[in-house]
Amino acid sequence: MVSDGMSQGVLSMTEAFSRQTRNRGTAWWELLSNPEAKHGLMDTPSSDSLVTDSAAASSAWSAGKRIPNGQINVDANGKELESIGETLKKEKNNFRLGLVSTASITHATPAGFAAAVQNRGREDLIAPQYLDRVDVILGGGDNFFAGTARKDQKDLFGVFEKSGYGIARTRADLAKNRSQKLLGTFYNGHLPYTIDWNEDQGLQKRVPTLTEMTQAALQRFLAKDDPFLLQVEGARIDHAAHKNDTGAILREQMAFDDTIAKVLAMTQDHDDILIVLTSDHGNANPGLNGTGASYRQTNEHFQKIAKIRGSAERFLSEWNRKRGKSSDMIKKIEDFYGFLPSQKEADVMIDCIAGNQVDEWSDQLSNPVGILGQIVGNVTGVGWTGVCHTADPTQLTAYGPGSEQFSGLVRNDSVRDRLLSLLAG
Repeated sequence: MVSDGMSQGVLSMTEAFSRQTRNRGTAWWELLSNPEAKHGLMDTPSSDSLVTDSAAASSAWSAGKRIPNGQINVDANGKELESIGETLKKEKNNFRLGLVSTASITHATPAGFAAAVQNRGREDLIAPQYLDRVDVILGGGDNFFAGTARKDQKDLFGVFEKSGYGIARTRADLAKNRSQKLLGTFYNGHLPYTIDWNEDQGLQKRVPTLTEMTQAALQRFLAKDDPFLLQVEGARIDHAAHKNDTGAILREQMAFDDTIAKVLAMTQDHDDILIVLTSDHGNANPGLNGTGASYRQTNEHFQKIAKIRGSAERFLSEWNRKRGKSSDMIKKIEDFYGFLPSQKEADVMIDCIAGNQVDEWSDQLSNPVGILGQIVGNVTGVGWTGVCHTADPTQLTAYGPGSEQFSGLVRNDSVRDRLLSLLAG
């Protein structure tokens, strides 16, 4: 289970946010004090950078080799590497593989377990590689399967259906489909942020939650005794970090945590299932800063995150469709974020969105999302170091048989061998 782009601060802030907004803690935080769980850190570099991207990170887990950023299971010499999904399909006739993501399901992290391409952006080439290699495929990415959207006009939905897959295109489809093999895509690109999904009944009707998709996959695998590997990705945690979006990232992490709780509940009577929780890399290192005299205003400021009603992505998209003057920006921020910005803050936002130079010493934050994140951070107490991936090792928690293999410091390129040894047992 991959909380993509989750820096360490996200885990603790989500625990606090969940207690403030839902009067309960989080499943991952509870596991940290469970004596039966094992804990460690994931060492995350790629072959050409201390800071990995998701393609190289997932490939390291899957193929057992660190490769350059931007490539999926293709090394620096252009040699294709065998993904863990391919290996297990060849070695175990009854093996089953599942991929679930809130990104397009052909995005870098899920693709790393089942495909190989020189350029991670070629999701059109990744989609057909899943055929008869991945048994359950659930996420976004309609455009990479629909013949009307693909450049080659090949109807991959039809191809998968002829090969025995059930097809789901809506939340209702997913709920009623009973096919053991299943392809479900529920949005053209990435699935909407949870914070936007919560505000839109149309999205709620069409798009399932990460928990619902994971439950659908796991139900199919638990119905038989066949060995399986299921990768579940909370992808938009990473996207929210790139946007310095505090409201979105905490709700995405809560949604991911709800999925952890569901997986733990569904597998509690199974003594042969290992659950591994981690992230492929950090991103922008968000953290809660102490505010006020002796930090006594910290809690009050942090509580204001609950008033945020939409993602930064939607905020900027709506503004760009109908730009206005400072008074319009002030109202827009108040509507989305629940506080009144200053005239100067509104003016800086307008200038930055227009591409004008603004006073900002950090090149990482000298952009609309960086400026907006700082304005919101002045109210909530949450700060960001940038808008990019980071080199820090990520949290690693394992629960179940073989969990000791994921304690201590674990190199990302050692994960393949650890999983294969457990699956061979």
